[in-house]
Amino acid sequence: MLRLRGVIAIAALCLFGLPAAAGEPRVKIVTALGTIVVAIDATHAPVTAANFLRYVDQKLYDGGAFHRTVTLDNQPTSDIRIEVIQAGIDPGLESRESAAIALERTNQTGLRHRAGTISMARDGPDTATSDFFICVTDQPSLDFGGQRNPDGQGFGAFGRVLSGMEVVRRIQRSPAHGQDLAPPVRILSVRRLSSR
Repeated sequence: MLRLRGVIAIAALCLFGLPAAAGEPRVKIVTALGTIVVAIDATHAPVTAANFLRYVDQKLYDGGAFHRTVTLDNQPTSDIRIEVIQAGIDPGLESRESAAIALERTNQTGLRHRAGTISMARDGPDTATSDFFICVTDQPSLDFGGQRNPDGQGFGAFGRVLSGMEVVRRIQRSPAHGQDLAPPVRILSVRRLSSR
């Protein structure tokens, strides 16, 4: 019986992900299509985590949206295809964005872009501000050395989804014009959850 309980517990972890580690801030993202809870890894990606949490604490994601969906079918000119959804603050609040942050590369943090990873969107290195994305499936091409971005520097992963991957997939499958969600999926609120 004990062995069976152990197998059930391991299976549950595989299905629902690992719980947040002690001290990891948890953040609840409430969207028009459901709720996503993420754990923020401030230990391994302190700069990126602090940047995201600053926007959360200032409530700048409230009224923002998931505005981009990247599927295997909507990136015909890309040799390296990815699956992510991307969100940002309300465009009317962009004047309140903080300065861009230094890129914390995955070869330095030890984090990887796996299914459920939350990471910062960027153009060149050291340009990330408020936009973030969530990986729908494993995305090694977004890690340091990956070639989705030609500079090979990867993206700044800083946490993972604890619950709500079904919402992530629902957003990815929502109507879109190319990669632009049409309409965008509204973010109702983004808040820290109290520590357990």
